[in-house]
Amino acid sequence: MRQAKKMIDEPLLPTSLTGSKENVTQLLIQRFQELLREGVLTQGTRLPSERELAAHFNVARSSLRQALKVLEIMGIITQKVGDGSYLNTDTSTILAVPLQFLFLLDDTSVEELTELRLLMEPGLARLAAQRATADDIALLKKSIRDLESSSQDRLKLVSSDLLFHRAIFQASKNRTASSLFQTIHHAMAKMILVTSHLVELEHTLSFHKPIMRAIEQRKGDEAADLMRDHILDATALLLNEQTKQHESQLHSRVIQTKEPIHKLKNPKKR
Repeated sequence: MRQAKKMIDEPLLPTSLTGSKENVTQLLIQRFQELLREGVLTQGTRLPSERELAAHFNVARSSLRQALKVLEIMGIITQKVGDGSYLNTDTSTILAVPLQFLFLLDDTSVEELTELRLLMEPGLARLAAQRATADDIALLKKSIRDLESSSQDRLKLVSSDLLFHRAIFQASKNRTASSLFQTIHHAMAKMILVTSHLVELEHTLSFHKPIMRAIEQRKGDEAADLMRDHILDATALLLNEQTKQHESQLHSRVIQTKEPIHKLKNPKKR
């Protein structure tokens, strides 16, 4: 794989960039988009080292590392221990989508992922209420504590949210379910990453805390109902954002049309 030498020779972004992890993530995406369009980057390209990237962005390596982790969750890059970071083969497709509208869930649509989650997670929450051990409950509580302290840390937010759902899969004591979580966790991570931009942290906590309490109190039916509500709420957020994005794109196309629509509908009489 060839490395993007031009990225090292030329500044990635203005040096006035501050250390906001959120800004670094979004600006990395914007810069990758530009470099892909210019042909500097190609799919599979090996990126410069963290040290070199951090120097160009004028940010701490910890901020850059966090941004790269988010990009990995999104499927834009793959980080290989001891070898560096690479742009994935489908990166150009993913980067064409705004961060707040990332519905490319490994070729899984929002509807398909929701169907699967609705089939599994309410039932698993019911089983968790019946079978959860003290360690399982402790892990659920830890995920909520971590989520509560993640308001300025996007990666921690996504990881904590995922931990909550993984803990319920594990608490069900169904080994097949635990294995299945490993299969869908990447798509779930992307879904969580998107919804985290659409609502305040308290909104997510308002679902997680009652589910945890229902499991701790051995209320299986209640835990199942609350989990179903949580999944449906997340899906509604995504689909509503999808509709708004489609409307915005349509509006932009109309504005960019050379001849106004009303003139097309009402041509001048000869």
